Amino acid sequence: MAYYIMPPDAQPATRVASLQIPKRGIGTNMDTNGASSNGVARAQDSNTPHRTNGSISAPETNPEADNPTVIPQELLSKFHFAFLIRDPHYSIPSYYRCTIPPLDDVTGFYEFYENESGYDELRRFFDYLRKIQFVGPSHASTVHTGNANATLNGTANGTTNGTTNGIHSEPEKVEICVVDADDLLDNPAAVIERFCKSVGEEYTPEMLQWSSEKDQKVAHDAFAKWHGFHDDALGSKSLRPRAHGVAIFGTCTADTYSSVANKKKAAKTEEEFDAEWKEKYGEKGAKIIRSAVDRNMADYRYLKKFAMKI
Repeated sequence: MAYYIMPPDAQPATRVASLQIPKRGIGTNMDTNGASSNGVARAQDSNTPHRTNGSISAPETNPEADNPTVIPQELLSKFHFAFLIRDPHYSIPSYYRCTIPPLDDVTGFYEFYENESGYDELRRFFDYLRKIQFVGPSHASTVHTGNANATLNGTANGTTNGTTNGIHSEPEKVEICVVDADDLLDNPAAVIERFCKSVGEEYTPEMLQWSSEKDQKVAHDAFAKWHGFHDDALGSKSLRPRAHGVAIFGTCTADTYSSVANKKKAAKTEEEFDAEWKEKYGEKGAKIIRSAVDRNMADYRYLKKFAMKI
């Protein structure tokens, strides 16, 4: 999440000194003054927000105007950025339940902080990347407008099919790639295939299945530090199009894909959402969720305008 590389509540950002790329000599230590910046939560007092990017105390000699993150622009230039968004009506209650019994003892998160939702940070980061042309102006859609094969390969190793050095010297070739979770769950094969095209990876149908022992180990290792947050995904072996508003995890076949493809989630009214939250989380929980949802909808709708079209 962009939240973890940006100061809270839109405070001005200072670049982390240890992330500055040296102009000559050997490399630099990638630790951030002893504070983790990889989004891994540490044990902490329950009254302390779950922020993991640490405090920034090192002085900055070359401020970067408008950079909202603690990461220097030169280092940002070595990544290919794509964005996954989700309607706050679903993401907020999903996160809230991880901060209340019984899951709170599993996750270690005992308080819900509304300003941790991350939509504001993601929107500001997204706009910054567009402004400096690290993404765009071409856009990931069915009608391809850019040369996706020339984009970075999604890593920070500075290579793109052996031809690009990692610096965005041809920014028009780095598509705006925003994936909405609803679109992904409605049509995972088409969305993942288009995503791969955007970032320059070869798509294979096997990407939607992870039943092998090796794949299961990769998944469990990746989420080991986030107990309780991804149990449904960790218990699955594949992703199929959802039917009747529910994502289907399990054994995947072509016939099953065909039978449930293009199913759309039924729309709910705000009153129906409120009633559902009140039933699940009580009146207090419903009010907390409603406040957070309302706070983040404008940012979500803004990003949604850029979502991949299939």
